[in-house]
Amino acid sequence: MTLQELTRDAIALLKQLIETPSFSSEEDQTASYIEAWFKSYNIDYKRTQNNVWATNKHFDASKPNLLLNSHHDTVKPNSAYTKDPFKAIVEDGKLYGLGSNDAGGCLVSLIATFTYFYKLKDLKYNLVIVASAEEESSGPNGLNSMLAVIPKVDVAIVGEPTLMNLAIAEKGLVVFDAVVMGTPSHAAHPNDDNVIYKSIEVLKWFKDYKFEKGSEVLGDVKLTVSQIKAGKQHNAVPADLKLVIDVRVNDAYTNAEIAEILKKEAPCNNIIPRSLRLNSSSIPVDHELVLAGIGMGMTTYGSPTLSDQAVLSCPSLKLGPGDSKRSHSADEFIYINEIEEGIQTYVELLKRVIA
Repeated sequence: MTLQELTRDAIALLKQLIETPSFSSEEDQTASYIEAWFKSYNIDYKRTQNNVWATNKHFDASKPNLLLNSHHDTVKPNSAYTKDPFKAIVEDGKLYGLGSNDAGGCLVSLIATFTYFYKLKDLKYNLVIVASAEEESSGPNGLNSMLAVIPKVDVAIVGEPTLMNLAIAEKGLVVFDAVVMGTPSHAAHPNDDNVIYKSIEVLKWFKDYKFEKGSEVLGDVKLTVSQIKAGKQHNAVPADLKLVIDVRVNDAYTNAEIAEILKKEAPCNNIIPRSLRLNSSSIPVDHELVLAGIGMGMTTYGSPTLSDQAVLSCPSLKLGPGDSKRSHSADEFIYINEIEEGIQTYVELLKRVIA
C-alpha cells in the first residue's frame, strides 16, 4: 500500500460521497461508504449511529490519544448551482460537487492518513479517527455524542478547509433570542411607545457595542443582529419585536461570560442564549503539532468559522485541504492536487510528531 494508491482511493471515495446526499442527520448511506473503505483495508472499525470510527491496530492505553476528525454531512445546495451538486465532475483540475470542499476533501485525506499509519508499531500517540455526522447542524448525534464512546482525546486535528495552514484557534458561537417590548395600538392613532421605532436605538446599541477584551489570535468578539421580526398587519402596531443575535466569541471569554454581560447590559426586555456549549477552542503555539507544522512552512492564524472543535475540551488544531471561502458556495469544488498535497502534508506532519 503506497501513498499514491491511498490517494487514488481517497479521491474515488470522495466522488462516492459527493454523489450520495448526506444532509445532517441523513448520513446513513455515506457512513456505509466509509465503512466499506475500512473493510477494504482490513481496519477494525465501529459505527455509532452515522459516526464511523476506529483506533490504530496497536493501540496502547498507556499512550496519549490523537484524534483525527472530519465530517461527512453537508448543508443543502443553494439555488445558484449551475452544475449538478450530486454529481462528481472533474474539470480543469477541479473536483466539483456538494461537500467536496466542506469537508469531503479533508475527510478522505484524514482517512487515507489514518490508514497509512494504522498498522505501524511503536507510535508515540495512539490514533483515533472519527468520520462524524451532524457537524453542519451542530446536532446531538455528531462528534459531541462520540466523546463518551471513543478513548479520551488528548489532542485533536479537525479536518476543515484551511489551505493546509494551521488554524491554532477558532471562535466560539452563541446565538441569542431577544425581545423588545412596546405598546400595541391601531396604526391610525398616536403611539409614543411604538416598538418598531424603539428598536432603532436597540439596533444601534448592538451595532456599536464593543466587548472590552480582544485576542491576539482571534481578534475582537463579533456581534451581529442577523434576524428581526415584528408585526402581522399594516394597520396594527405590534406589542413586541424579536431579534436574533449571532455572537462569535474569542478566547478571552467563555460563552457563559458573554451571556452574563449581554443579560446585564443589552437594552432588551429579555435576551436568552440558545446554547452555551460551542465555546472557542485553541492549541498552544508551542505544541509539538504546531511547531512541526511551522517547521514545514505552514503559517498560523485564528479562524472565524465554527467547526467540531467547539465540542472538544482538549487542545485542537484545525487543518485541511481546500479553502473555507468555497464552503456553502454555488458549484462548490476542491482542486485534485489539494487532496494529493493534503494527504502528503498530513502524513509528513504526523511522521514528525508520532512516528
